[in-house]
Amino acid sequence: MKRNLLKCTLLCLLLSAAAFCRAQSPAGDTPSYTMRSGGLERSYKLHLPAGLPAGAPLVIVLHGYGGNNSPGRFGLNATADRHGFAVCYPQGAKDGRGKTCWNAGYPFQADMAVDDVKFITELVRHLQKRHALSRRNVFCTGMSNGGEMCYQLAAQRPGLFAAVAPVSGLMLEWLYKADDSTHPVPLFEIHGTADRTSAWEGDLENKGGWGAYLPVPMAVHYWAAKNKCTGMQTDTIPGRTPENGRKVIAHRFTGGTGGSEVWLYEIVGGKHAWGDQDIDTNEELWKFFSKFVK
Repeated sequence: MKRNLLKCTLLCLLLSAAAFCRAQSPAGDTPSYTMRSGGLERSYKLHLPAGLPAGAPLVIVLHGYGGNNSPGRFGLNATADRHGFAVCYPQGAKDGRGKTCWNAGYPFQADMAVDDVKFITELVRHLQKRHALSRRNVFCTGMSNGGEMCYQLAAQRPGLFAAVAPVSGLMLEWLYKADDSTHPVPLFEIHGTADRTSAWEGDLENKGGWGAYLPVPMAVHYWAAKNKCTGMQTDTIPGRTPENGRKVIAHRFTGGTGGSEVWLYEIVGGKHAWGDQDIDTNEELWKFFSKFVK
């Protein structure tokens, strides 16, 4: 009788532990999944660190134009394991050029019917429900074209994301003029001043073919004003590789609505890149996001 009671108690404890921890990704692997959105079969990869509790934060990572959702290049898996959050890598659909991308409103995407704002919104809700992830602590980062989507999501779905972080991203002129949102969304841009794909100085004449877009400092100052930031601090951060002669200037706008902040890491001489030759990009991203975990 006592032996049966002990077995029952142990079984209950094991079931309770299983209910508390979310399913986890196999070691060294990021499984692929699919879901339907807008009548299309969309795919994503998801990494769930071991022992991740219910209510954990979620970070969405968006690849660049022509890229894919492999976590190898810009992956946050190791960072997620250290700090305890889920990380999802959606896959962009193909445009008329046959390139995988996010529909950010480039001129050559005019006939692209894919609604990526809707897809990412539905994906977040799907992950929250399926894996019991936080309803409040959702963040988004992306490289280049993925960075443009960060700006768009912050403007068009401001209640969904606690903060966004475009890397080598741009704020397109059409979005700047159309944006009427008043909800504060903290934003962190990492950008090289020698970027020739997403020019630091902007491209209002659309010489690059991506559409007219704002100079990077102007876009960041716009977001600082939207967030009603009242303080500004500028520091120089030691680079990871001093021999390349580059320095990183951190511009931080603070004191915004509800404690929001807007950051800009200016990589002097940096090109179109994730920035990880000069800073520990993934750790810096989480340092920023973690300030807004509630």
